[in-house]
Amino acid sequence: MQYFDSEGDPIGEVKHATQRARLFGKGILAASDSKKSSPIRSNETFIDRIGIPRPLLWGFIGLLILMIGDGVELGYLAPYLEGKGIDGAKVALLFTVYGVAVAIASWMSGALSNIYGARKVMWAGIVIWAVFQVAFLVFGVSTLNYPMMLLTYGLRGFGYPLFAYSFLVWIAAATPSKKLGMAVGWFWFAYAAGLPTLGSLVASISIPLIGTLPTLWLALAMVVIGAVLGLIGLRGVQGGERLAPKGEKPLASLLDSVTIMWEEPLSTIGGVVRTINTSSQYAFFIVLPGFFMQTIGFSLSTWLQLLTIIFCGNLVGNLLSGIIGNKVGYRATIIWMGALGTAATILLIYYVPQLYPGNFLVASLVGFAYGVTLAGFVPLSALMPTVIPHNKAGALSVLSLGAGASTWVGPAIVAIFLGSLGLEGVMWIFTGLYVASAAMMLMIPDADPNKLPQKVSQKQQKGSNKTAEGQGKLVTGH
Repeated sequence: MQYFDSEGDPIGEVKHATQRARLFGKGILAASDSKKSSPIRSNETFIDRIGIPRPLLWGFIGLLILMIGDGVELGYLAPYLEGKGIDGAKVALLFTVYGVAVAIASWMSGALSNIYGARKVMWAGIVIWAVFQVAFLVFGVSTLNYPMMLLTYGLRGFGYPLFAYSFLVWIAAATPSKKLGMAVGWFWFAYAAGLPTLGSLVASISIPLIGTLPTLWLALAMVVIGAVLGLIGLRGVQGGERLAPKGEKPLASLLDSVTIMWEEPLSTIGGVVRTINTSSQYAFFIVLPGFFMQTIGFSLSTWLQLLTIIFCGNLVGNLLSGIIGNKVGYRATIIWMGALGTAATILLIYYVPQLYPGNFLVASLVGFAYGVTLAGFVPLSALMPTVIPHNKAGALSVLSLGAGASTWVGPAIVAIFLGSLGLEGVMWIFTGLYVASAAMMLMIPDADPNKLPQKVSQKQQKGSNKTAEGQGKLVTGH
């Protein structure tokens, strides 16, 4: 693709991945650009053909192992702490504080990677995770010191988003445009396969063998091994260094990802829908273990196996929602499969197992269905950048903020309403939220990316001036 300066003179092809990522992040590259790339080389391997960039392979493997380690605790930490005498409301508050840290780190990771480079931010993320996991286990869990647990677990929440979402920036910077969509798909597959799908499976095997507390130490080992393996495997791979133009400040990058929320109100609606999307998931990590073990009669190991089945359904739903979205439209998929589908399966996962107590097959079927419908929101990541084509990076940053916010909104709802309304009331609150998200989606146009005008806002014009650094205002040449 050819670019031109303000006088209409060509300034050459964008040949380097880092420059392409910078322009894409500023919203300068049009969606149609992704269709143009160098021809497929004859020496491509199987890894290349399935959409994983070969130089980044160890990064994907490391991410998968890290997310397995991070997901080990999710299915049993809440009942474990409650079994040690910590009140359920305090456990919910612990997860809420952790979720706030995850939300902040998710929002900051892109801007920090842009300024300091993804490689450095990923190292910072793993150091934060490891240090505060040790502090959480030694000074918090082992002594049942709740204030120390609140502090250390909360600070640990900054760790995995800095690693994972910075690697996502690296993928965008190092992957040819033609394969970027598949590479991002593999990122989310590795992310979701680890947290909590395989993480819960590891816990279900490990706890009977070595116990609950040692399993948390096993999680630490897996996270460190995954992160170090990934970062060592990424040595020498371009895209992990600073992407921002010289002189751009971290605060300015962070503010850009916030101002879009009132400049483009549709992005805010999308962010709220994304928050609702996985809010129930993080709430259920707190309330469903007790429900299935105390009310339905499952053992801890059986519950963890059920949790694995739920998120196997989520992995299947990730694939189905993409296919359905291409057939019937992004918005329709989000409304019917995601919003209304999840509203229905939340009630099923609560009421149906009570009709068949102790029946693992029945619980697995409704749990699998919940996991599938939860993935119905996946097309939101494709819809919002087409709705706001002149600031795709900003639209995605708001979705990332919503994803992070869901990790504390869900537990906060539990902490506020569980005591007064009980679990049944909490389930109906989430059902209402998903119905409300369907109504919100009606406000967002079902954009067709092939028919949208590729405009550049005044703010992005200013951003392109910075990127060009004296070469003139960049505009797309058609």
